[in-house]
Amino acid sequence: MTDVIIPTYKPGKALGILLEALNRQTIRPDNIFIINTDEKCLQETDYAGFSNVKVHHISQSEFDHAATRNMAIRMSGAEYVILMTQDAIPADDRLIEELIKPFADEEVVLTYGRQLPREDCNPVESYTRSFNYPAQDMMKTKEDIPRLGIKAYFCSDVCAAYRVSSYKSLGGFVPRTIFNEDALYAAKALKNGYKVYYASKARVIHSHNYGAMEYFRRNFDLGVSHREYREVFEGIKTEGEGIRLVKNTMKHLISIRKTRLIPGLVWDSAWKYIGYRLGKKYDSLPKGLVIKCSMNKQYWEEML
Repeated sequence: MTDVIIPTYKPGKALGILLEALNRQTIRPDNIFIINTDEKCLQETDYAGFSNVKVHHISQSEFDHAATRNMAIRMSGAEYVILMTQDAIPADDRLIEELIKPFADEEVVLTYGRQLPREDCNPVESYTRSFNYPAQDMMKTKEDIPRLGIKAYFCSDVCAAYRVSSYKSLGGFVPRTIFNEDALYAAKALKNGYKVYYASKARVIHSHNYGAMEYFRRNFDLGVSHREYREVFEGIKTEGEGIRLVKNTMKHLISIRKTRLIPGLVWDSAWKYIGYRLGKKYDSLPKGLVIKCSMNKQYWEEML
């Protein structure tokens, strides 16, 4: 039995496209749980006609990247749950099949899929997709942490599958986090001797064309999560992968003769770095500045 969980907020027409694609899968989900923030922003017509869809509404103040997903998984009685976001669309009808296949190995407790760029994706972000989500599968274990650094914990709930029995035995996600709940869980799984599997044939279409300030805020929140859960991230390399991405992206832009995009890449990368470094020092910054810097402003209402 396999269920899908999708947190939503003002999903629009994309939700119907996603639900149709999920119900065309070679392994059809038994239930699709929609955890919707702000009831007035989701119309029944957005999901009408799908008998396996169950909707649960929460308020904006109740949403938390970890707590909301913990709640949704408790609603499911499935052996496996697949977590997705409302803007990730399966690339074919084998997404669920490919996500679940690695669970044949009893030590695999978490799998995540490949994210392909949308048609409107800019060249820099398109390359970032291929850098973070290559065409080759990867099995990650505790022994890989020294070699891979932060990349060992890399995972994305844009499209990820969890073995529920192991999820429960490991205590699920952390109770509350600004985001990065997926990486925190992956770290816990690896440190407890389990395996995390990147399933490159499990593909979704998903990308964003962020500007410098959006990158800044997202990376500020990333820094916050690394500070809040510093016991998880201490002792591993956290910044080298970002530097490697910038260098490789530059080489890629040169190879495709789009060198005019390099200044923008450097500009955006600088803001990413500044955001991340500030986020790691959030607890020494004024409350007003923290809220301005954060992408997830709701998170701070009870924190500061």
